Amino acid sequence: MAWDEEDNATYAVVVNEEEQYSIWPEHKPIPGGWRSVGRTGSKTDCLDFIREVWTDMRPLSLRHRMQEASPPRS
Repeated sequence: MAWDEEDNATYAVVVNEEEQYSIWPEHKPIPGGWRSVGRTGSKTDCLDFIREVWTDMRPLSLRHRMQEASPPRS
């Protein structure tokens, strides 16, 4: 598809085990390691949804390691 062509495809919002988000064409099988979050729509709608919900870009495993390494709060 050329950059100037309109994208009329429907996409699904997907997430992996590290809580990293992406979009995937709805008509294609979701790749291993990813699962649907139940949100579909245009590319713009899906990317807007991801911007709202994916507020911490760090992978889940990194967030856990950082939490374990931080000193307990008094």
